[in-house]
Amino acid sequence: MVPCSMSMVDGLPTNLPRLSRPNTPRPGVGMVHLGLGAFFRAHGALYVAEAMAASGGDWGIVGVSLQSPATRDALAPQSFAYTALERGPEGTRAQVVNVIEDCLVSRENPERVLALMSDPKVRIVTLTVTEKGYCYEPSTGHLNVDHPDIIHDSRSAVPYSAPGFLVRALAARRRAGLRPFTVLTCDNLPENGRLVRGVVLQLARMIDPGLADWIALEGRFPATMVDRIVPAIKPKEIEDAASLTGYRDAAPVVHEPFRQWVVEDDFVDGLRPDLGAVGVTLVDDVTPYEQMKLRCLNGTHSALAYLGYLAGHETIADTVADPVFARYVNQLWTHEIIPALTPPPGADILAYTEALFARYANPAIQHRTWQIAMDGSQKLPQRILGTLWQNYTTGRPAPGLNLAVAGWMRYVGGIDETGHPIQVKDPLAVYLREQSDLAVGVDKARRLLAVREIFSEDLTRALEPGICAAYERLMTLGARGAVEELS
Repeated sequence: MVPCSMSMVDGLPTNLPRLSRPNTPRPGVGMVHLGLGAFFRAHGALYVAEAMAASGGDWGIVGVSLQSPATRDALAPQSFAYTALERGPEGTRAQVVNVIEDCLVSRENPERVLALMSDPKVRIVTLTVTEKGYCYEPSTGHLNVDHPDIIHDSRSAVPYSAPGFLVRALAARRRAGLRPFTVLTCDNLPENGRLVRGVVLQLARMIDPGLADWIALEGRFPATMVDRIVPAIKPKEIEDAASLTGYRDAAPVVHEPFRQWVVEDDFVDGLRPDLGAVGVTLVDDVTPYEQMKLRCLNGTHSALAYLGYLAGHETIADTVADPVFARYVNQLWTHEIIPALTPPPGADILAYTEALFARYANPAIQHRTWQIAMDGSQKLPQRILGTLWQNYTTGRPAPGLNLAVAGWMRYVGGIDETGHPIQVKDPLAVYLREQSDLAVGVDKARRLLAVREIFSEDLTRALEPGICAAYERLMTLGARGAVEELS
């Protein structure tokens, strides 16, 4: 064990060797991952590494960063090895991961990325590019044909966006007479495989209708459900990785003990790692698992993030340690979310939510409310609005979810309850702030309900009375007071 009191430069201990992968035979590359962030390195990459250890196969992963070179620059000096830190109430466990073979930055060399994706040895392309990375309209699920990257990618063979890389690489494989790769999205989107297939086909049809027909016939876009809490890395994680492994690591990841991956078993020519051998649930229809997770976990995560942040709570663990918020989240599950769900066969939904609460309360996972609050314009439709609509159509009241949307509205207004500015991270942040600033009082909520990128006209008409009433209570009582009134 290396002492925690160590000399540090730029966040890295100076008295330890740099982490590197062992000099052992390396697998061939079989997968490309677009969006090599912390979540995939703490989730999907671990499953793939374990599947190769269990059953073999050349499924090494090349990551692609679509924007920043930061991940590549941190991993390259350590041969793309990194430490995964599992934090549970009982302590921290470190695992060194050696499944990443390389990392490219698409803006630096897009032709190299396309050549890699066109290599016949690559049989799966996975993605974690977040909701906004698919350049789609959350209110409709369709490709945003006015998105600047999509306009560019429809005209240029050198793409910018994730859909652009998928389409152009599939086009190159078709020209070469190769089979398509499987597109395996790992983002939290409803019916994510179907959605990404639709986006890809729309862009392909703009470029070449024959290409779109080929992708529709030969391509495979299995839906998935992923679940693991992966908070942003902090300097302490870098120190802990060094203490537990004896090596300097510039790019560790931290995660909770729990993990789940449900995948529709529909791959091109059946080619995939032996995921079933390492605990992945392979199914014909992922929808019930996806809805349970998106609404029970992601929906309440967002509700707690906006209202918890406004109430002054820094993390989810801090938020649910407040008994007012603990009652609130349990009431959301019991009265507004579970009644609107059809759980997977054999699932014990009450046990599932009890386990979720324990995960939220894990003091070792410092998942910031501000981090979860990012990109709310892209997340609200699938996390909360779908449940609200279902409750509305069945005549079931949903005051807690209405308050969650009102909390988002107060948050994107950019000023917290103490008058301090909020650093809102959202692709529509400037527009949302402008709409909020154009009104006063509850009219702020009405203006935001008119943002058609998020709320359809039917949804606005249905939800306006409840959300406006919740917004008024929020402005009068404050976040904690409004939550306490409900609970």
